[in-house]
Amino acid sequence: MEFGVQLGAVSPRLWGEVAEEADRLGFESVWIPEHLVLPVDGAGSPHEGSDHPPIPPDVPVFDAFGVLCHLAARTTRIRLGTCVYNIGLRHPFVTARAAATADVLSGGRLAFGVGAGWLRAEWEAVGLDFDRRGARMDEAIEICRRLWSEAVVEHHGDHFDFGPVAFEPKPVQRPGPALHIGGDGAAALRRAATVGTGWMPMNHTLERLPRSLARLGELAEGAGRTSPIEVTLPGARIGRPEEVETYARAGVTRLIVAPWARSREALDGLRRFADEFLA
Repeated sequence: MEFGVQLGAVSPRLWGEVAEEADRLGFESVWIPEHLVLPVDGAGSPHEGSDHPPIPPDVPVFDAFGVLCHLAARTTRIRLGTCVYNIGLRHPFVTARAAATADVLSGGRLAFGVGAGWLRAEWEAVGLDFDRRGARMDEAIEICRRLWSEAVVEHHGDHFDFGPVAFEPKPVQRPGPALHIGGDGAAALRRAATVGTGWMPMNHTLERLPRSLARLGELAEGAGRTSPIEVTLPGARIGRPEEVETYARAGVTRLIVAPWARSREALDGLRRFADEFLA
């Protein structure tokens, strides 16, 4: 089991310190949330359940790759992840360039979590069709992967159209940064099985995981895939080391944790967690 740290659960003023301490203590990764814009009339939540509040429109949102490049300069070993980046909202040129920059500057430590998005008002604010977001995401991923690995790329699709282009530098990770596919539905499983290094379920309970992972295995086998698929569970709350085995038996390979209640307790919480779970 690997352990990542959820930076979205702490004040952005402390992201650098928390990342440095997590790196020193032996955590495997740190992860930041991502949005392009939060409309005032946005409604809903990425999490199931009517009791989960929507994201306030005035919550501070930073450019994900700007932050990760900053954290890359302050750390040496820890992986740097997005949980998750709404890849369909940008042109693939923008995404591929930003991701390659973060991967190069971090020495190949980018863990690129991507999703189709859940906030309809955000897509409408950008002038894009929310109901076609899945197809746009698939096409954006395809183009990014080609830009990261091919010398010359030309593409003529439903959402993006361009003649031959070159793209340098290539990422350190080959054939491109590790893609962790966020989402719970059939399309997310398909993407994880075919193009993902890993799968990041957002609303799966431990009881639901085995059935979905069985389906993920079927899809991977059907695609001729033989490499294992990482399973990352954000927002895990564990109180005792023996609980980790329960997640491992369900098929989880990485837990993203925030072992503190208030931002001022984050550094001490990391140290306590490391003493108990990483030692």
